Amino acid sequence: MFGALAEFERSLIRERTMAGRKAARARGRKGAHPKKLSPKDLRTIKVLLKFGDVTIAQQFGISRSTIYRYAGRPS
Repeated sequence: MFGALAEFERSLIRERTMAGRKAARARGRKGAHPKKLSPKDLRTIKVLLKFGDVTIAQQFGISRSTIYRYAGRPS
């Protein structure tokens, strides 16, 4: 009995969440965080990675993993 109620409650929560997301999209919201790096920053980072600059993350105020996510690991 409790399982059926929990399943029903979960489906209601899902329906409300999906309706809220649809309404937000209709208002122009995209539902994601803004990008950390501009295309210009990304080009700069890729050049710096080729030269082995280790302070890139500090210069741009982001983590090393963010750099690798955007630009890939240095070769």
